[in-house]
Amino acid sequence: MNKAILVGNVGGDPEVRAVGTGARVATFSLATGRTWTDAQGVKQEKTEWHRCVVWNSARGGGLADVVEKYVRKGAKLYVEGSIEYRQWQDKDGQTRYTTEIKVTELVMLGDGSSQGGSPRPTGPANSSKPRANKPADDDFSDFPGALEDEDDDLPF
Repeated sequence: MNKAILVGNVGGDPEVRAVGTGARVATFSLATGRTWTDAQGVKQEKTEWHRCVVWNSARGGGLADVVEKYVRKGAKLYVEGSIEYRQWQDKDGQTRYTTEIKVTELVMLGDGSSQGGSPRPTGPANSSKPRANKPADDDFSDFPGALEDEDDDLPF
C-alpha cells in the first residue's frame, strides 16, 4: 500500500496551470515539523518539505480548483495521497529526480485567521471543516457555506 498522510503548513501560494489534455494541476509545498529531545536533553526541531500535486480531470472540477480558490501561503492542511517518484531530463541533459505527494484528499484546518488577511472562508474554530475528496463533477460554488454547517449527528 502506498499512502501518505500529512498535516502541515503551505509554504507558498499554489501554482495552478493547464496541461495539454485540458486537465489542470496545482502544486504547492507543505511543511511538516517534528520535535524531539536529544541524548543531552536539548530540544531539537526539524522541518520537512513535501511537494504536493493536485489534479483536476479534463472534464473540469476537482481538487485543483479547490486549491486554487482557497489555499494560500501559511494555510494549515491535512493532505492524503500517494508517494510518487519521477525522473526527467533537464535542458542540459542531466537526469533530475523528484518525490511528490499525489493528493487525493485534503482538508483545510484552522479558522483562517493565520492566512495573512487573504479572503478565506471563515467560521467557528470548532465547526465542520471544508473537506474535498477525489475530483467530482459538481460545482464548488457552495464550498464556503460548508463551514457554517453543523453536524449534530456526531457522537463527540
